[in-house]
Amino acid sequence: MKLEVWRNNNGVSRSAFAESIEISEESVRRYENGNRIPARDIMPKILEATGGQVMAGDFYDSKAGRIKTLRTNPLKHSDKRPNLGGAAYPRTRMRRNRAAAWSRDMVSENRLAATDLIWPVFVTEGKATRQSIASMPGVERLSIDELVADVAEAKSLGIPAIALFPQVEDSLRTPDGQEAYNPDNLVCRAVQAVKKAHPDIGVMCDVALDPFNSDGHDGLVFEGRILNDETVEVLTRQAVVQARAGCDIIAPSDMMDGRIGAIRDALDCEGFQDVQIMAYAAKYASAFYGPFRDAVGSSGALKGDKKTYQMDPANTDEALREVALDIDEGADMVMVKPGLPYLDIVRRVKDAFGVPTFAYNVSGEYAMLRAAADQGWLDYPSVMMEALLAFKRAGADGVLTYAAIEAARLLKKG
Repeated sequence: MKLEVWRNNNGVSRSAFAESIEISEESVRRYENGNRIPARDIMPKILEATGGQVMAGDFYDSKAGRIKTLRTNPLKHSDKRPNLGGAAYPRTRMRRNRAAAWSRDMVSENRLAATDLIWPVFVTEGKATRQSIASMPGVERLSIDELVADVAEAKSLGIPAIALFPQVEDSLRTPDGQEAYNPDNLVCRAVQAVKKAHPDIGVMCDVALDPFNSDGHDGLVFEGRILNDETVEVLTRQAVVQARAGCDIIAPSDMMDGRIGAIRDALDCEGFQDVQIMAYAAKYASAFYGPFRDAVGSSGALKGDKKTYQMDPANTDEALREVALDIDEGADMVMVKPGLPYLDIVRRVKDAFGVPTFAYNVSGEYAMLRAAADQGWLDYPSVMMEALLAFKRAGADGVLTYAAIEAARLLKKG
């Protein structure tokens, strides 16, 4: 509503209105004639005096060439018209920067690139073998030869690293998990094959006992308890054989206390000072891991839960303590797992420590999007890319995701 119309409707003289907002009558006249736009400190007073019925967009500045706004607004003559930005509007229009694709690109705050992605891969015995995983549509277990072939595409797409997870034969699963430190185990052979064929791609190896022991737990089990220090001894041996095979990044996911320091010391003693450690520093006892356990074959063996060593989903401050300890013990990078339900933890970790921070877009998160897409409820490429961008927005430096190849293909297309 124009100011003059409001005054006439409410029986307020120009001089009385000027006095009420502490400006000159001449200024009011100029506002009404369209020769001046109210200053930033004046417009709030006009809004208050008129009950929000006269807004910044209702003034016309003929000298500056500003056009009158809100002409087509159906709420223009309503006493309940909302404040569309106060004094800043129409000078400030947030939509200007969104109007063109080039402009949106120019002001984009976060970007996703193939170099942000780490591809987790399940490896199995055999040759020319590709096994579908029912709970993870689109993901397969690969024999080593198939793995080597697929890594070629990952490398060509710009993905910097892969993460290996084995499906160990049941006959090799024992209570002491000794297959974990067998230098000729499935993981070590896979590392050797990948590094021989593709020496320039990073290879990350999981350090935990759940694929190797007969209990499905990340540590050794005695009378229903998960043993901490005894497990750490086995984990250090596991990490060393992986490093000898050529692994670039050791990634302990077990959540035993003290394992990062023990592994760092063991690697250094063996001459592997340059092998990196990415600690699963804040790994929660989550319900989102089910499909992963299907993929590595540990779901049937697992007795009970992992709440005595993985974190309580209700806790945030505890995550910062875990991260601080792992950094002190020698971790080069830290990880938050799961990812999407824990973006607040990613943000807190990055803000508190400023170290390379990664998130794991876990199997349950992947499966949810896939299942919804298979039902026709979601467009999978769109929601996948939006989810991955959310990790970057939260502060993650990179993301482990089963969708790495698909995402990298889309990024390459542009």
